[in-house]
Amino acid sequence: MPIPDDIAFQQGMAALQAGDLKEAERSFRKVLRRQPRHFAALNLLAIALMQTGRFADAEPFLKTALAMDATNDATLSNYGYVLKMLNRSAEALDRFGQALAVNPANSLTWNNRGTVLYDLGRYDEAIASFDKATSLDRTCVDAFCSKGNSLCQLNRYDEALAAYKLALSAEPRLADAWLGLGNVFYFLKRYDEAFDAYAKALAHKPDLAEASLGRGNAFFDLYRYDEALAAYDAALAQKADLADAWLGRGNIFQNTKRYQEAFDSYAKALALKPDATGVEGGRLTARLNLCDWTDYDADVAHVVAAVRQGKLNILPFSLLAIPSSSEDQLRCARLTVDRKFPATGPSPWQGARYDHARIRIAYLSADFSLHATAYLMAGLFEAHDKSRFEVTAISLGPDDSSDMRRRLEASFDRFIDGRSYSDDALARLIGELEIDILVDLKGFTEGARTSLLARRPAPIQVNYLGYPGTMGAGYIDYIIADPIVIPEDSKPFYSEKVVHLPNSYQVNDDKRLVSDREFTRAELGLPPTGFVFCCFNNNYKIAPPVFNSWMRILGAVEGSVLWLFEDNAIAAGNLRKEAAARGVDAERLVFARRMPLADHLARHRQAGLFLDTLPYNAHTTASDALWAGLPVLTCIGDTFAGRVAASLLTATGLAELIASTPQVYEQMAIDLGNHPEKLAAVKSKLAQNRLATPLFDTRRFTADIEAAYVAMVERHRAGLPPDHIAVANR
Repeated sequence: MPIPDDIAFQQGMAALQAGDLKEAERSFRKVLRRQPRHFAALNLLAIALMQTGRFADAEPFLKTALAMDATNDATLSNYGYVLKMLNRSAEALDRFGQALAVNPANSLTWNNRGTVLYDLGRYDEAIASFDKATSLDRTCVDAFCSKGNSLCQLNRYDEALAAYKLALSAEPRLADAWLGLGNVFYFLKRYDEAFDAYAKALAHKPDLAEASLGRGNAFFDLYRYDEALAAYDAALAQKADLADAWLGRGNIFQNTKRYQEAFDSYAKALALKPDATGVEGGRLTARLNLCDWTDYDADVAHVVAAVRQGKLNILPFSLLAIPSSSEDQLRCARLTVDRKFPATGPSPWQGARYDHARIRIAYLSADFSLHATAYLMAGLFEAHDKSRFEVTAISLGPDDSSDMRRRLEASFDRFIDGRSYSDDALARLIGELEIDILVDLKGFTEGARTSLLARRPAPIQVNYLGYPGTMGAGYIDYIIADPIVIPEDSKPFYSEKVVHLPNSYQVNDDKRLVSDREFTRAELGLPPTGFVFCCFNNNYKIAPPVFNSWMRILGAVEGSVLWLFEDNAIAAGNLRKEAAARGVDAERLVFARRMPLADHLARHRQAGLFLDTLPYNAHTTASDALWAGLPVLTCIGDTFAGRVAASLLTATGLAELIASTPQVYEQMAIDLGNHPEKLAAVKSKLAQNRLATPLFDTRRFTADIEAAYVAMVERHRAGLPPDHIAVANR
């Protein structure tokens, strides 16, 4: 016997209230088969379907209900939510607007409207909606949480903390609010508090993947890669399609040189979230580290085009290694700063003009250890005139307990291990120390704390050495360069004012030891005879056009070999395959493993000529070669990163080794490889110039950069804004 419609409807209502969604759906469908325009059944069936995540199935029933009554605010609000979940944001906003026109006192509608605005990136409007929701209902904890999320997107972290705490005051077990707190503490570099908040989030909601993701991000920043990987894997076990966790895994593997695993992780992140910040660039960088040039031209064209369209699909450092213009690099830097490191306040420096007897300089770096930056700069730190300058180190990276670390610690007036400081705490300390000039040695490289610089802790902030390009940030006043790496016509592509040192911008330490060890060619894997071209640059700098040139050079210099740095075995194998594909015997590529610096410098003696790369030159590796007595042949590029070797050669009196085009570069390499007397003359000139020219004169360089610092401070104390500075030759 059929159940009367009113009984079926009541059964559906009871099932819905009891959470038996299958029975609720069955009962409401019975009602609608007999009464297709039963208004309440249409709405309640839609709610049952919504609660099972079947939003597309729910839409027709809401559409029919609205055709019956277009002024029902509950129907309009539910329809708006369905459209939101179907990613039809514009339509969802229309429906929520219609619902609020009927009933402006519905806090849930205001909250849902805010979530759509959040999804659209309209964070200020979203916050206004969430505020309206909470003004109507102080127990609307989801609105407080969502407001906190919006404030985080605007980097208004103090306000975000307050919003999350209001949510927790109403519902202390709200996992999403603990997650939000954890994320804010993470952004503020308050890692202990972040870990505590994430733990509470997981205690209340063990499958909250985003909390495990947050733990992974914090561990990653602290260089605790094993724990970071475990946290990312936990997040993916909870939510396999969490793109940011795949991105985090990629970053770990990239930093630990497990490039194939990095590539695989980035590829998964890219498939899940194509517009995720930096993910496409990360995948490309992993591929370059593997010397896997599959789809190279298409990948490069795509990421550069995306940057020009205002998309941050590649981070600034990765962009340097592919063909891109100074304008592209400025645009990418500005996008990065705007989205990740906008200026934040209040600043501990409030416009005071310090008047210290000694100018106070602080160097900010994560590389006060066995690192290329330390090898270059150690002599400068020691040579600073301590009667005129008070010099502080702010270390952001691990203490590797090396002799270099101990040497660096002894070279400063003050050495601060800043790893455990939050950005705010470190900014306050810099303010309390009344630092005149804060010199950032990291830029957009691993271990940077750009977020600290965004707080403007010092009156003068300088970009130097670690990142060969513009920061695109209004809070970085100067970039230290020279007329070759940043010529006059390139200044418009730098947000900083350019300081031209009179010789090369790159500092060098004239105390670097070259081992007395005499390597044999056999020890190094080199053949007993034949010309040795070498390039000890990182593998990611080897671009296909450069490799093509190298293969043509080998083809024109009989019996020659190319000696390369082996960063990973996959790259070595790929390069051998690429050589064979170009008709060159793969055995003519010889790979060098890592060894202590003094021995590494000594092994340069077995090479005849260092071949540089483009668009990213040899930087420290070029200085290594020249210091060891090995000539460097370069082709000058268009951007800072591609003009460094030209700067070094000019400062060594060897400008004749700077080629103007790739064709000239190839011909010069072939000529020197086939004419030993010409190469001998070049090597003799380098031997004479090495200690007689500016590049390796540490005290001369120190005087030049100190003159730049004095000029910066004098402008500031005179109340003048930063401006381009040219230090005179002396």
